[in-house]
Amino acid sequence: MPLVDMPLEKLKTYQGINPRPGDHDEYWERALEEMRSVDARVELIPSAFQVPTADCFDLYFTGVRGARIHAKYLRPKNLQEPHPAVVQFHGYTGHAGEWQDKLNYVSLGFSVLSMDCRGQGGKSEDTGGVTGNTHHGHIIRGLDDHPDNLLFRHIFLDTAQLAGIAMNLPEVDAERVVAMGGSQGGALTLACAALEPRIKLAAATFPFLSDYRRVWEMDQAKDAYAELKTFFRHFDPQHEREDEIFTRLGYIDIQYLANRIRGEVLMGVGLMDTVCPPSTQFATYNKITAPKRLEIFPDFGHEGLPGYQDKVMQFLLQV
Repeated sequence: MPLVDMPLEKLKTYQGINPRPGDHDEYWERALEEMRSVDARVELIPSAFQVPTADCFDLYFTGVRGARIHAKYLRPKNLQEPHPAVVQFHGYTGHAGEWQDKLNYVSLGFSVLSMDCRGQGGKSEDTGGVTGNTHHGHIIRGLDDHPDNLLFRHIFLDTAQLAGIAMNLPEVDAERVVAMGGSQGGALTLACAALEPRIKLAAATFPFLSDYRRVWEMDQAKDAYAELKTFFRHFDPQHEREDEIFTRLGYIDIQYLANRIRGEVLMGVGLMDTVCPPSTQFATYNKITAPKRLEIFPDFGHEGLPGYQDKVMQFLLQV
């Protein structure tokens, strides 16, 4: 078959090439400590969208650095005991999506919490306040500032905080909370499961935000990763800081969070993906030590994977 990346047998053992910062573990422990110190001030506002089978709310909470984060929250009506919940994460630059497209999981007895990433297409707040580029791209936001100011650090923490909020809702069974998403949402699903290890199941579709140096060396710093090229062209045109930059990106590289995951993982990958190259996804998958399963689609790229969402639903129903 045609190849856009490594042969499958090599992908199965590939371990990634982006540098891992030496203080990676300390970095994320410090980040989690900051998150836990925040007064979330959770607010539920009944939504204008209502249906007979669910109560629908705009949920707001305060994340790190004071940002108010928004999620759509739907809970089934008339359930008599705590039930499972699914936290959902959207693709890059997008938003939580329509209310109606979450009702499939509500109909199965799940509460659904679908987060708007700060500074992207939804209602969440981006408090900013970093030195350096803020014009184009969230991967590079804060890259010329202290590593604690990387924007995706804050977004990763938002996912874990939302999962914790879900677990504390009286109607939710804290031991039956799962996560799902595709592309950026796939990366955030894995970050969520890593930083909130009580996540029981995680379904991640072609995850973004992995193995940045591999993306660069494949000359795939375009589409979703175009901002890597933007950064070098504007701020390091002779690549004098290349090692430093990729090492700093290692803090927000999901492959180095993968070993924190304790829940079971389902991942879907298309081997013709030129947006999130397969090798970058395998770099993360191969580091997951929890129970895991990979669904491979040889002829598909960064697009709908036939039958895969049915597999995701069947997987999450195991909770």
